[in-house]
Amino acid sequence: MNQQGVSEICFEETYAVSHDQTARSLFARLPHGREYAQTLIECLATGYLVAVVESICVRKMQMHVDPMVEVVVGRTVHIEHLGPIPPTTRLRLRGWVEGLGERSATFRVQAYDDHELVFDGTMTLVAAPRASIESRIATKIDALEAARGGQRT
Repeated sequence: MNQQGVSEICFEETYAVSHDQTARSLFARLPHGREYAQTLIECLATGYLVAVVESICVRKMQMHVDPMVEVVVGRTVHIEHLGPIPPTTRLRLRGWVEGLGERSATFRVQAYDDHELVFDGTMTLVAAPRASIESRIATKIDALEAARGGQRT
């Protein structure tokens, strides 16, 4: 990871919220959420909001790692989802690196709609050794298959 490059990351971007990113839409696709999904409000799901923020931060950090050697992964998320965000809203996202570790960066991100601050939080990402992560995943898959009696799902 190029620490100097990562330390200088800051961004301002816009994001248009789509209709399929509402809490109602997300929960309708989850087995335990189908039952009550229609009772939810048609606003951006917090999970999607986190994914939007993470995708921007990963993309920015990815510019400062060797993707053949390192992979950027999420480690910690602390957020406040402060206001409802209806579909078609254009969010303005501002972010910067607030803290830097040996292989990690903590981003501070705020998102605004045309009326108010709707998101404030931090997200810590790690530039992990790709081979190590791939090995851990393979080990876990093998263990899960062994636990199921060798049956792949």
